[in-house]
Amino acid sequence: MCIKDNLMSRGAMKIARDCAGVSTEDIVAIVCDYASFEVANQVTKACLAIGACTNMIIFEPTKSHGTPPPDVVGAAIEKATVAFLITTKSMSHTSAVKAARALGCRIITMPEVYPHMLVYGAIEADFPARSIVACKVKDILTNAKTARIICEENGTDISFSLEGRTGRAVDGIATTPGSFAAPPNIEACIAPVEECTNGVFVINASIAGVGIVTEPVKLTVRNGVIELIEGGNDADLLESIFTMHDNPNCFRISELGIGLNPNAIPCGTLLEDEAPLGTVHIAAGNNASNFPGGQVSAPLHIDMIAKDATLYIDDIMLLKDGVFQDEALD
Repeated sequence: MCIKDNLMSRGAMKIARDCAGVSTEDIVAIVCDYASFEVANQVTKACLAIGACTNMIIFEPTKSHGTPPPDVVGAAIEKATVAFLITTKSMSHTSAVKAARALGCRIITMPEVYPHMLVYGAIEADFPARSIVACKVKDILTNAKTARIICEENGTDISFSLEGRTGRAVDGIATTPGSFAAPPNIEACIAPVEECTNGVFVINASIAGVGIVTEPVKLTVRNGVIELIEGGNDADLLESIFTMHDNPNCFRISELGIGLNPNAIPCGTLLEDEAPLGTVHIAAGNNASNFPGGQVSAPLHIDMIAKDATLYIDDIMLLKDGVFQDEALD
């Protein structure tokens, strides 16, 4: 085994053992495509070393985050007790995942996870300790009626209704039947009430499917729908992603999320870019399959991340200029 493989194997074992709780009693499905095989192979080896019945399914990469996988993939994960979705594009927000979870499958989704991410960065987090933080933020979101993101420097000022919605703690751990995790991402998130999101949101960090932005992208949102996308090449690329499916629901705001991983290093990949402590993100597209109360059905789910913003949940300041306010959890 070369040094690189040895280092990657440690991260793979941490994900299999600590994040998914894989045991000899499990039936494991490793889902990947040819572009994500290297990482998937390391997780497969970890599950085999633990002694689980482990199967790998390889298919062609889907076109965008949230695109449903082939039917054979859905059938495979429904038969598993734990499934690792190590794919180029995210399967998290699909009906296949929803169906598998309903049958008790533990889902570990890992889109855009590259070899270095098994060695350093977000994978080094203390997942059990950060889970406590994520659960506290989840409770704040669940009990809230409104949220507002502002940044005077770039003009961000967008408001959401959260009333009646339940927050989620995506803490990197899925050890109970039907649970869901996205290691190395750690975040708390919620589906805002449809048609009640209004304002301007400036993306100055990263976009799922695009990567680190080269210049800010400005979104204008009215009644829960993105009406205008302004900026340079990244703005054009984002708009092309939204329009490729010819489905108006792709433009509907579907998530508000807060990054909670202090070890995350933005590197142009989805799970690490939306995870850094102090960042905030919104998403457009599907939330009906993976968010309590979510009403938006769409063939994609695109996360858009901002840094240096201030976030209010009701009258609680959770972020101030991109700095997480620990005292807000007391």
